[in-house]
Amino acid sequence: VRAWYMDDRTEHPQDEHLLEEVDTTTLCARTGVEIWYFHPDQILIGNESPSLIKLKNDRGYTYEDEIKLEPSIENYQEKLKIFFAEHLHSDEEIRLVLEGSGFFDVRDHNDKWMRIHVFPGDLIILPAGIYHRFIPDKHNYIRARRFFVGEPVWTPINRPVGDIHPSRKAYTEHLYRNGTTDTNTNVTDVIS
Repeated sequence: VRAWYMDDRTEHPQDEHLLEEVDTTTLCARTGVEIWYFHPDQILIGNESPSLIKLKNDRGYTYEDEIKLEPSIENYQEKLKIFFAEHLHSDEEIRLVLEGSGFFDVRDHNDKWMRIHVFPGDLIILPAGIYHRFIPDKHNYIRARRFFVGEPVWTPINRPVGDIHPSRKAYTEHLYRNGTTDTNTNVTDVIS
């Protein structure tokens, strides 16, 4: 994972738009995002590291599937527009990158964009209620496992409608409870 503050330009969204790099501890403290790293040899079903299995069990992830984005899939450009629209969800968004790379953009505690560049082995958890968007980087390819608590729900709530959603209120209260730092953030390198 690499992370940085990005500019507000929307043209060429697959460019880096780098303003100021930040470490992952700062990223997590300012957003509530959680990040883990697993060796890419131990993230496939049937060959998962014990740490990944424990994480899934501890957090109650009982359903998973795979998503792949590449230009050859049907309606690729339309899917990119949907994923890149600023939105939130009422549940966590959990992704484990298997192949390829891409950008998760999240809003920090001051509503500034932070860009998170994810690669194989990176597991990212976006808290319910955080405004975010996603786009593959210039390689135009990413394959990831998606984890869910119970039946999968992926309902984007676009801004500004999300401003009044209960998950947004809970997220902002949690984030601001201790100033701008969430003491429960997690940045973990797990190599099993």
